[in-house]
Amino acid sequence: MSHAEGMNRWFSPDRRMMYYLSLLGFFAIFSTTISKNPVLPLFSQAIGANDVVIGLVAAVSPLAGILFSFPVGVLSDHLGRRRLLITSGIVFLSAPLLYLLITDPLWLIPVRFFHGTATAILGPVISAVIAERFPETKGAMLGQYSSATLIGRTIAPLAGGIIISTFMMYPGLVPYHMVYVAAALAAVPVFIMTFMYREDRSAPPGLLPLSRFRSSFVTFFSHAGLRATALVDMATYFSFGAFETFLPLFLASRGIGPYLTGIIFAVQVLIIAGTKPFFGTLADRFDKRVQIAAGLVILGSSVALIPFTPGFSTVLLVSAVFGLGMSLSTVATSAYIADIAQKEQIGASMGALSSTMDIGQSAGPLVTGIIITGIGYSSGFFASFLLAVAVTAVFAISVRDRT
Repeated sequence: MSHAEGMNRWFSPDRRMMYYLSLLGFFAIFSTTISKNPVLPLFSQAIGANDVVIGLVAAVSPLAGILFSFPVGVLSDHLGRRRLLITSGIVFLSAPLLYLLITDPLWLIPVRFFHGTATAILGPVISAVIAERFPETKGAMLGQYSSATLIGRTIAPLAGGIIISTFMMYPGLVPYHMVYVAAALAAVPVFIMTFMYREDRSAPPGLLPLSRFRSSFVTFFSHAGLRATALVDMATYFSFGAFETFLPLFLASRGIGPYLTGIIFAVQVLIIAGTKPFFGTLADRFDKRVQIAAGLVILGSSVALIPFTPGFSTVLLVSAVFGLGMSLSTVATSAYIADIAQKEQIGASMGALSSTMDIGQSAGPLVTGIIITGIGYSSGFFASFLLAVAVTAVFAISVRDRT
């Protein structure tokens, strides 16, 4: 291959599109993550929030995803992706600035809900864009985009912690306000890049009738394959929510400090980010159904093993295997949804997938917390394994005769 051919390959229209989408996802997720981790509970406490309010503030952002991801997907099928991307860009830029105005902790609840709509819009719309633009390599491209967002999610807490520490000598809320200024600055390229997106199709005239939402909902949840794949993502993020919420508490009870706990989570995120492009390519070449089922069983089994780990090294290994299972499954679910959904329903299908994912991530800590309180850690973590096995069985039965 000549030098010119190599340059043309690296800067082809498809490559440029993925560079654009990956950068957009990186800055967007960096901006939203730095707004909550680790600053949000510290900021909430500084303005007088008690534990109940802090819990409510943490819960409302996923709630936005549950409520809006599906309607957003339907709207993007009707109105086009560009309008929804621009709307998300406006929210990404304006929401961080609202934190600067808050002095009453209760106002954090509507602001967090508003901020949560940004990712509720972005996720299903970008997934639909990739599925439409790269029909033959959508698994690999979805994996590449997901890895870019995970890098932003990994860097953001480190940056937030450094900013808070740097400005800690300043009085009042200045250290926290500087984090939200950084979040707003990171959202500027997101805002600009959403206006740069161009799509081939024109939006149909008129408002979207309510019957379209109903028919899209019925179409998705009456399709056994689509419904079962959404259940897989729900079970996956149920386990993930339980894992990230209660692993630090479990490790603390074993005398493993926060520093080592942070290493465990950092390694897990790096494994997920590093393997998703590879597993995405695998999904394009082989049977996605096998990959989805295998990933779910692996991560469910990993969670069940946590109470039996004797020390840091084994917890690190189990966490790494959990990350591999999550990467293996989640990169294939979106690609499989795009395979079996009707072309005009791809946005709605991606939105429904995102909504069920958020339901799982919200329910995981709640259900697991109840079980751990009543019975103990072993039973709490084992619940994720049981759910994973049950959903894998439902998925296998539902898609056994589907391509």
